[in-house]
Amino acid sequence: MLTIPNLIWARNKPIGYENIVCNENKILLLFERVGQFLVTPIALIFTDYNIKPFSSWSIWLIISFLLMLLYEVSWIHYFRSKHTLADFYGDFLGIPVPGALLPVVAFFLLSIYGKVIWLTIAIIILGIGHIGIHIQHRKNI
Repeated sequence: MLTIPNLIWARNKPIGYENIVCNENKILLLFERVGQFLVTPIALIFTDYNIKPFSSWSIWLIISFLLMLLYEVSWIHYFRSKHTLADFYGDFLGIPVPGALLPVVAFFLLSIYGKVIWLTIAIIILGIGHIGIHIQHRKNI
């Protein structure tokens, strides 16, 4: 759910995107890169085997999945647009910077569901950088 839209986006970047990324905050960029490096292997390696399928605890997983579905819909909305910076960084259904916020919150909820503190820490690091950079870009446009 993360990879396919991002691969499509690589060929459909917003007009003027290259100009806006050259002034990214280096500290936020460091947080984003470290978070990206940590989240993927932690999400794949760590698990909590005490979780029972379809318990009340599953609400965290369900909400996480629904947020990822909303993330997919926000990409469809962008791909059907004129590919401007305003389209990319604009609100979607009242959600600011949905391309950054939705997957970060979804993975955060996944870390709660799995009771994996390492994933929680990694996603917070990623979120600081990724959401921070998107907010910075949004302010610059």
